[in-house]
Amino acid sequence: MRNRFDRQLEQLNNELIQMGSMIEHAIEMAVSALVNQDTEKAKEAMAYDVEIDHQERDIESLCMKLLLQQQPVARDLRLISAALKMITDMERIGDHAGDISEMTLLMSEEPYIISPEEIQGMAKETTDMVIKSIDAFVKRDMELAKKVIAQDDIVDDLFMKVKQDLIQMINKSAENGEQAADILMVAKYFERIGDHATNIAEWVIYSITGSHIN
Repeated sequence: MRNRFDRQLEQLNNELIQMGSMIEHAIEMAVSALVNQDTEKAKEAMAYDVEIDHQERDIESLCMKLLLQQQPVARDLRLISAALKMITDMERIGDHAGDISEMTLLMSEEPYIISPEEIQGMAKETTDMVIKSIDAFVKRDMELAKKVIAQDDIVDDLFMKVKQDLIQMINKSAENGEQAADILMVAKYFERIGDHATNIAEWVIYSITGSHIN
């Protein structure tokens, strides 16, 4: 019985890694579409969110089987409960990648009022956080998880920088207002992705120690 349970835990681990790869791909597509104002890639990124949703449901179903059909010990129970929390954050990251692509479509017909490099800076940091948080789970690496949590401050600072730059542009010309609001929304989505990556890192630590980060 335990051997079967261990195989199912290994399957859960692999499914989580797969979902992690999927959200990384979703962010990469969204960023590429945004920077290049590529409407086709933006639509592709939006459609890809459906696959992420399917993966979330598959993992949720597997977790329920492990909880109901087996008798997990405390360590296993932590892992399963953490997995259930992590996939919620992963799914939200996929949603935000789709949201960014939706904003890309709205802004596709006008040149950007700020340099795409500013948004790319946020995108780079948040993508790095997502990759590291999944890596921390795979390796059961607490120190890496803590680095992800600390990195969220960098993303918050970048968001404030973008926000201040956009406010200055609106002050210079009210005509910039509509796109500035759209770009600020994109920046906010990246900030939220960073928050979800932080949540994943915190659940990694919980799965290892049984304690929540305060």
